[in-house]
Amino acid sequence: MKNKLSYGQRMADRIAAFGGSWTFIFLFFGILVGWIVLNAWILNQSAYDPYPFILLNLILSCLAAIQAPIIMMSQNRQEEKDRIHAENHYLINQKAEKEIRELHQKVDEIREQIQSLISNSQKTF
Repeated sequence: MKNKLSYGQRMADRIAAFGGSWTFIFLFFGILVGWIVLNAWILNQSAYDPYPFILLNLILSCLAAIQAPIIMMSQNRQEEKDRIHAENHYLINQKAEKEIRELHQKVDEIREQIQSLISNSQKTF
């Protein structure tokens, strides 16, 4: 399944994996704090994005608009993998159930044979 993925699908999976990591959260938090500190205190009067940080808001909105479909693509692929995995489990369980039924039948036959042997041996004594 993995080698059948296109370049875009593999890239979407990588981006979604990075976007859902602690590394991304800490890095993103650092960038946000840095942006706010830079514009609110360091650059103060000559800030390129003064409070209320409209440019930052635009960038975050664009990031969310791009990140959401990428995460959804990755989730769809994971759902497909899970479906295939569940289907394989179902087939294995069906096979195991069939084998257990056959074993029950054989045990019942053996029990009947033993009972028959016991009853025959009791008749001879």
